Amino acid sequence: MSNTTSKPNKATALTRVQAIIAGTQKHFPASTFTLGNTAYTTATLIQALQSLENALAALAAAHVSVKDAGTALRDIQAKVGPLMRDYRRFVLAAFSTAAQELADFGLPPPKARKPLSSEKRAAATAKLRGTRKARGTTSKKQKLAVKGDVTGVTVTPITQPTASSTSAAPAETTSTTHAPGGASK
Repeated sequence: MSNTTSKPNKATALTRVQAIIAGTQKHFPASTFTLGNTAYTTATLIQALQSLENALAALAAAHVSVKDAGTALRDIQAKVGPLMRDYRRFVLAAFSTAAQELADFGLPPPKARKPLSSEKRAAATAKLRGTRKARGTTSKKQKLAVKGDVTGVTVTPITQPTASSTSAAPAETTSTTHAPGGASK
């Protein structure tokens, strides 16, 4: 059976150091130890262990402070972030071409638009035309040129029987043909 130990977390390490200090004070109140070619008395050993305990406690307190500060920062960013974004947009709109004024706010001037090279423009045009052809997209003028011919359409009007007569005569069928422009004759 193997006994493996993992690296303890900060709370466990603090508890272990406190237990070692308590055990040393209980079982070796006035002893001398030689550890790593150095002689220690109980008092100097406990002093060294207490410095480790104090450092671990300070680290735990700092972690709590960092967590609290991080939470406070997120809360403030949620409130002030939209305001900051809107103000930045306002400043960029107000001083869009004044590089020095934008630098006063710590903002870089907007980059000048770089036109496409002739090769990239040709590739973009070819892609645009290919896409329009694949989708069957046409321009406004080309759509106006498309006309449909409709012939032989029969319109049957629906008539409601009047309240005075119970048997209504059958409705007449009218035939209407439409011209290619959509107007009826």
